Amino acid sequence: MTSAPTHDWPGVAASLSQAMKPLRGGAPDAMAAFSALARAALEPNALPTKTKELIALGISVATRCDGCIAFHAEAAARHGASREEIMETMGMAIYMGAGPSVMYAAQALEAFDQFTAKAPTKSA
Repeated sequence: MTSAPTHDWPGVAASLSQAMKPLRGGAPDAMAAFSALARAALEPNALPTKTKELIALGISVATRCDGCIAFHAEAAARHGASREEIMETMGMAIYMGAGPSVMYAAQALEAFDQFTAKAPTKSA
């Protein structure tokens, strides 16, 4: 028996993307710098982008950031993460973030499942 989703994660990501538009316009230099930082951090070097997105998703859980969960679950799915990789990442997030991370890990798994159900994946 499956339970009802707690969030519409694709909807969360879309809504936050819309909400960030005025921020990009109102603080263009800071947002451009943040975008450049994100691109540099996600560039595949010693670690592939998929691994970096799994790390980001784990940190999203440990820091309890719903919006971060939405964006990084979507990116992990897009970069070809498997459900098993998500589960191991959630294990690490729970280990590092304790009890509250269990609640957010459940949400991150739900988000990943929703994104993989709707979109094709790309290899890391």
